[in-house]
Amino acid sequence: MDLSPFKQDIDELIDEFAQDELTTLADMKRVWLSRKFTYIYEACPSTNLSFFMQSLYAHTICHMVSNDSLSCRLGGLYCLYCLYETQPFKPPFHIYISLGELKKLKKLLVEAKNKDIRVVPALVKRMLKNKIFLFGSVDLIESSIPETVKQLTDLQNARVQVAYEKLFASTRIEHFIHMDLGAEVDLNVLKKMSTEYAEAKRQAIQEASEVVDVQNVKHIQDDQELMGDVVGKIAENWNVQKELFYQQTRMDQQPAAAEQTQLQVNDDEQGGGEDFGQELEQLLFQA
Repeated sequence: MDLSPFKQDIDELIDEFAQDELTTLADMKRVWLSRKFTYIYEACPSTNLSFFMQSLYAHTICHMVSNDSLSCRLGGLYCLYCLYETQPFKPPFHIYISLGELKKLKKLLVEAKNKDIRVVPALVKRMLKNKIFLFGSVDLIESSIPETVKQLTDLQNARVQVAYEKLFASTRIEHFIHMDLGAEVDLNVLKKMSTEYAEAKRQAIQEASEVVDVQNVKHIQDDQELMGDVVGKIAENWNVQKELFYQQTRMDQQPAAAEQTQLQVNDDEQGGGEDFGQELEQLLFQA
């Protein structure tokens, strides 16, 4: 996938912003609109959208954390925000940012505050509040994007597993997910009972036909599917749906205790909760 034209468009946008030493988000919006920059998504590929978006983000972040002028770095920040907000994808692709890049963003924030560019703290705070960022420990250079996307996917799967453990702990849901419906309703006994009942009904109608007209009730014994067979089909469908659920969620068995502990540690280290967001915001805005 050749992303050179997209990267060139981003370079030209930020260069135009920086040439006039502009510093506000309103300035970036004017440049953005004058270049009709949202049309950048009109030429996006139909596949590998995650790779596409993370490549745009990574290239823009390079401007934001570079050693270029303040205007150029602010242009990178504003462009990053606008790329996220104008993307046509639902749900939106979040912005992967490494811890090293986050430290440089903090330096940019401090520099902007010292120059009384008040929109920068407000914008960064909004981005954190809206959970736009995905935080990682590896800088996302172009050559590492596929690997990093895979790492993010693996991390998400691990977090889903932890969420599964938390959701189903000490609840009846766990029982139903792993339940054998045939054994639960004692299907063999039910089939035997329904067969015996059908035979008893047939004999009763046959005996009654010897003394009374049974034409109005004879249909009761005809073309009737046995209850045991009906429940058997339901049990089979239950097993099919359960297998599909297992394949989609990989939750066919409980993880080992050590694995479960490691997943919990990973979840805690990632800090996806509200406390982490508040702590990160506090660290970024310390100056």
